[in-house]
Amino acid sequence: METPKSSRRQFCTQVVSIVSVASLLEGCGGSPTSADNVPAVSRVSGTLGTGNTIQLTIDASSPLSSVGSAALVQTSSGNLLVARTAQDTFTALSSICTHEVCTITGYQSGTFVCPCHGSEYNTSGRVIRGPASASLRQYGTQFSNNVLTINLV
Repeated sequence: METPKSSRRQFCTQVVSIVSVASLLEGCGGSPTSADNVPAVSRVSGTLGTGNTIQLTIDASSPLSSVGSAALVQTSSGNLLVARTAQDTFTALSSICTHEVCTITGYQSGTFVCPCHGSEYNTSGRVIRGPASASLRQYGTQFSNNVLTINLV
Protein backbone atom coordinates (compact mmCIF):
# COMPACT_ATOMS: atom_id res chain seq x y z
CA MET A 1 0.00 0.00 0.00
CA GLU A 2 1.33 3.41 -0.97
CA THR A 3 1.70 6.10 1.57
CA PRO A 4 0.74 9.69 0.73
CA LYS A 5 4.43 10.61 0.90
CA SER A 6 5.48 7.98 -1.72
CA SER A 7 2.59 8.94 -4.05
CA ARG A 8 3.63 12.58 -3.83
CA ARG A 9 7.24 11.62 -4.63
CA GLN A 10 6.14 9.55 -7.65
CA PHE A 11 3.95 12.40 -8.87
CA CYS A 12 6.80 14.93 -8.54
CA THR A 13 9.19 12.57 -10.34
CA GLN A 14 6.73 12.16 -13.21
CA VAL A 15 6.19 15.92 -13.51
CA VAL A 16 9.95 16.53 -13.63
CA SER A 17 10.32 13.84 -16.32
CA ILE A 18 7.54 15.34 -18.46
CA VAL A 19 9.01 18.85 -18.18
CA SER A 20 12.46 17.54 -19.12
CA VAL A 21 11.15 15.72 -22.21
CA ALA A 22 9.17 18.80 -23.28
CA SER A 23 12.32 20.95 -22.98
CA LEU A 24 14.28 18.51 -25.14
CA LEU A 25 11.59 18.44 -27.81
CA GLU A 26 11.45 22.23 -27.94
CA GLY A 27 15.22 22.32 -28.50
CA CYS A 28 14.89 20.00 -31.50
CA GLY A 29 12.35 22.00 -33.42
CA GLY A 30 10.38 25.18 -33.03
CA SER A 31 12.82 26.99 -30.80
CA PRO A 32 12.55 30.72 -30.22
CA THR A 33 15.33 31.18 -32.78
CA SER A 34 13.57 29.28 -35.58
CA ALA A 35 12.70 31.16 -38.75
CA ASP A 36 8.95 30.65 -38.92
CA ASN A 37 8.25 34.28 -39.84
CA VAL A 38 10.88 34.62 -42.60
CA PRO A 39 9.59 34.44 -46.19
CA ALA A 40 10.62 31.39 -48.20
CA VAL A 41 13.23 31.96 -50.88
CA SER A 42 11.95 31.49 -54.45
CA ARG A 43 12.79 28.17 -56.09
CA VAL A 44 14.04 27.71 -59.65
CA SER A 45 15.44 24.82 -61.62
CA GLY A 46 19.01 24.84 -62.87
CA THR A 47 20.47 22.79 -65.69
CA LEU A 48 23.65 20.77 -65.43
CA GLY A 49 26.19 22.16 -67.86
CA THR A 50 29.54 20.84 -68.98
CA GLY A 51 32.46 20.32 -66.61
CA ASN A 52 30.74 20.49 -63.20
CA THR A 53 28.70 23.61 -63.88
CA ILE A 54 25.10 24.60 -63.42
CA GLN A 55 23.45 27.01 -65.83
CA LEU A 56 20.46 29.21 -65.25
CA THR A 57 18.77 31.65 -67.62
CA ILE A 58 18.04 35.00 -65.98
CA ASP A 59 15.25 36.86 -67.78
CA ALA A 60 12.54 39.31 -66.71
CA SER A 61 10.40 36.50 -65.25
CA SER A 62 13.24 35.02 -63.17
CA PRO A 63 13.17 35.51 -59.39
CA LEU A 64 16.80 36.62 -59.86
CA SER A 65 15.95 39.42 -62.32
CA SER A 66 16.57 42.28 -59.89
CA VAL A 67 19.50 43.26 -57.67
CA GLY A 68 18.87 42.14 -54.07
CA SER A 69 16.86 39.08 -55.05
CA ALA A 70 17.67 35.45 -54.27
CA ALA A 71 16.60 31.93 -55.18
CA LEU A 72 17.12 28.31 -54.21
CA VAL A 73 18.42 26.73 -57.41
CA GLN A 74 17.40 23.08 -57.58
CA THR A 75 19.31 20.58 -59.73
CA SER A 76 19.67 16.82 -59.92
CA SER A 77 23.08 17.18 -58.25
CA GLY A 78 21.82 19.26 -55.31
CA ASN A 79 20.57 22.70 -54.33
CA LEU A 80 22.36 26.05 -54.21
CA LEU A 81 21.46 29.46 -52.85
CA VAL A 82 21.98 32.24 -55.39
CA ALA A 83 21.78 35.97 -54.72
CA ARG A 84 22.00 38.83 -57.21
CA THR A 85 24.31 41.30 -55.52
CA ALA A 86 24.79 43.78 -58.43
CA GLN A 87 23.56 44.17 -62.01
CA ASP A 88 26.03 41.59 -63.39
CA THR A 89 27.20 39.97 -60.15
CA PHE A 90 25.83 36.90 -58.37
CA THR A 91 26.92 34.76 -55.44
CA ALA A 92 26.27 31.03 -55.26
CA LEU A 93 26.40 29.19 -51.94
CA SER A 94 25.80 25.77 -50.49
CA SER A 95 22.19 25.56 -49.30
CA ILE A 96 23.07 23.33 -46.35
CA CYS A 97 23.25 25.04 -42.96
CA THR A 98 26.57 24.44 -41.25
CA HIS A 99 24.87 24.06 -37.87
CA GLU A 100 22.84 20.86 -38.28
CA VAL A 101 22.66 20.20 -42.02
CA CYS A 102 19.19 21.65 -42.68
CA THR A 103 18.39 23.09 -46.11
CA ILE A 104 18.24 26.87 -45.89
CA THR A 105 14.91 28.06 -47.27
CA GLY A 106 14.37 31.56 -45.87
CA TYR A 107 15.48 34.89 -47.35
CA GLN A 108 14.76 38.42 -46.21
CA SER A 109 16.55 41.74 -46.67
CA GLY A 110 19.81 40.26 -47.96
CA THR A 111 19.92 37.51 -45.34
CA PHE A 112 19.52 33.75 -45.80
CA VAL A 113 17.84 32.09 -42.80
CA CYS A 114 17.85 28.43 -41.77
CA PRO A 115 14.35 27.24 -40.82
CA CYS A 116 15.59 24.75 -38.22
CA HIS A 117 17.34 26.91 -35.63
CA GLY A 118 17.44 30.41 -37.12
CA SER A 119 21.08 30.67 -38.22
CA GLU A 120 21.55 33.64 -40.55
CA TYR A 121 24.04 34.14 -43.36
CA ASN A 122 24.76 37.15 -45.55
CA THR A 123 24.82 36.83 -49.35
CA SER A 124 28.53 35.96 -49.33
CA GLY A 125 27.82 33.01 -46.98
CA ARG A 126 29.29 34.49 -43.79
CA VAL A 127 27.45 33.72 -40.52
CA ILE A 128 25.82 36.85 -39.12
CA ARG A 129 23.81 35.08 -36.39
CA GLY A 130 24.28 31.61 -34.88
CA PRO A 131 24.00 28.97 -33.68
CA ALA A 132 25.97 28.14 -36.87
CA SER A 133 29.62 29.11 -36.59
CA ALA A 134 31.01 28.19 -40.03
CA SER A 135 30.33 30.03 -43.29
CA LEU A 136 28.52 28.46 -46.23
CA ARG A 137 30.68 27.21 -49.09
CA GLN A 138 30.82 29.71 -51.95
CA TYR A 139 31.05 28.77 -55.64
CA GLY A 140 32.35 30.82 -58.56
CA THR A 141 29.86 32.43 -60.93
CA GLN A 142 29.94 33.96 -64.41
CA PHE A 143 27.14 35.94 -66.03
CA SER A 144 26.96 36.53 -69.75
CA ASN A 145 24.12 36.89 -72.29
CA ASN A 146 21.48 36.40 -69.54
CA VAL A 147 22.96 33.04 -68.55
CA LEU A 148 24.39 32.49 -65.08
CA THR A 149 27.00 29.73 -64.89
CA ILE A 150 27.92 28.34 -61.46
CA ASN A 151 31.20 26.44 -61.18
CA LEU A 152 30.91 23.58 -58.69
CA VAL A 153 34.65 22.88 -58.54
